[in-house]
Amino acid sequence: MIDVLVVDDDFRVAEINAKYVGKVPGFRVAARAHTAAQALAAVQRGSIDLVLLDHYLPDQTGLQLVHRMREQGHGTDVIMITAAGDVTTVQTAMRLGALHYLVKPFTFAALRSRLDSYAALRRTVDRVGGRGVAGQEQVDRIFGALRTTPAPPSPGLPSGHSEPTTDLICHVLHHADHPLSAHEVAAETGLSRSTAQRYLRHLEQAGRLRLSLKYGDTGRPEHRYAWVAP
Repeated sequence: MIDVLVVDDDFRVAEINAKYVGKVPGFRVAARAHTAAQALAAVQRGSIDLVLLDHYLPDQTGLQLVHRMREQGHGTDVIMITAAGDVTTVQTAMRLGALHYLVKPFTFAALRSRLDSYAALRRTVDRVGGRGVAGQEQVDRIFGALRTTPAPPSPGLPSGHSEPTTDLICHVLHHADHPLSAHEVAAETGLSRSTAQRYLRHLEQAGRLRLSLKYGDTGRPEHRYAWVAP
């Protein structure tokens, strides 16, 4: 099994990413961290093969964490999973040895393709490593193992909808003890009210949520949504 450390300052996003990892054969979540200090401590304890790393952390950036790891001699592999899409951050991640860079929001298929290519890389290195010295053909195999094909769009999601955001909203409603309005869902998830409303409408039409109306003093009903158990 490949032991993974999931690092994200948002507890809900970390939980979603951990669930994604758990769906991929051969991978398991060994630990979660929400700060750079927690992540470094987990790496120092050992047994971590791969870090899924957010860049925006409260105490340090993800790249600063990778730099500290390398300074301390930790060669733990890193895949960046972050909303940071500027070229400078991407280039710095490459120079520090990040194997992949996945920009949020992303789909499960996109993450799985990176994890599958990482597993293929480890298998290739293990096979080639037994020979002691790698020729050009073996080197090409190692570098080629990291190539991925573009992930297809998630079936059933309208254009402009992402799987992580859908999962985040479903998680909030699944754990709510009463129906929530779009305003309440937006507050819980950090999304805008219009974005939350758009996702809620789709989930209700797909039969995953139940819509009810709550009438107030204004006479205009408030739409409230509740999780529908499968």
